[in-house]
Amino acid sequence: MGVEEFVDKVIWGDCLEVLRRLPDNCVDMTFADPPFNLGKQYDSYNDRKRLDEYLNWCKAWLHELVRVTKPTGSIFVHNIPKWLTYFATFLNEVAYFRHWIAWDAPGQPLGKTLYPRHYGILYYTKSPKGFKFYDLRFPHPRCRICQAPLRDYGGKKPLMHPFGPLVSDVWTDIHRIRHKVRRDEHPCQLPEHLLERLILMCTDEGDIVLDPFVGTGTTAVAAKRLGRHFIVIDIDPKYVEMTKRKLERVYPSKIGDCYVSIFLGKVVTIRDKDWEKLRPYFRIPKDLQTQETTLHEEAFSENPTLPFEETEEVEIAW
Repeated sequence: MGVEEFVDKVIWGDCLEVLRRLPDNCVDMTFADPPFNLGKQYDSYNDRKRLDEYLNWCKAWLHELVRVTKPTGSIFVHNIPKWLTYFATFLNEVAYFRHWIAWDAPGQPLGKTLYPRHYGILYYTKSPKGFKFYDLRFPHPRCRICQAPLRDYGGKKPLMHPFGPLVSDVWTDIHRIRHKVRRDEHPCQLPEHLLERLILMCTDEGDIVLDPFVGTGTTAVAAKRLGRHFIVIDIDPKYVEMTKRKLERVYPSKIGDCYVSIFLGKVVTIRDKDWEKLRPYFRIPKDLQTQETTLHEEAFSENPTLPFEETEEVEIAW
């Protein structure tokens, strides 16, 4: 069975059963945000398995994710650090570790523990060399009052990049979805611009992104918005239908010929290699130390399909 039968489909079913029907080396990126086994309320899944049962199940789908990923592809797994330590052990058997990405997402303390301040995303590649990877940039963190950059840059602020610094493995500029107006009925919904950053980092336009636990469609929406194909799976028919409805309202997220990630009217991630193509769309002040770089209004008028929510006020300044 060829991968074409699955591409751009939202599939209702058990992830392991569906994954085993996919051929080897057929997708460019896999992302998984599995249940945390913390007793969360799902309609079609028991989130309180025995430890050995949960880990054996996770090892099975993790190995499947690596099998279906192309040699040039990447594997990402999101979860709490407790489970990621086990997942890393499983992935070390069949893939190559790149990073543990920490993103600022405070949780709730359970028992005698430090205040949990981040979720982790394991980043592995199928091959030790030759995998796709693109440096990313995010806007300079600035003072809310004076708009001056918060970082000193070692006394070399005049040499700083007009858009912003390179993305590291600690993401403090992306946060959990807290406002009900932006949440779906799901206990663990991720922000779309989180997935967009991962997709921009390791895929090209037209590549295939796979998510075996798509939930309310975050990965599928991000992939389609960035011109990628997708294969997404969920065991709950409610989430499958919700994802299909959301995909009907997705438009490309581009400035000129370049795909970018935008959240609430602000560009939050670009590829470093795209900057020279994007530069003409930005108004760059002579004094980068004290003024903000802004998008020309023409960048919006030329791209009427930029993904701004109709209920949000569009802000051009970052």
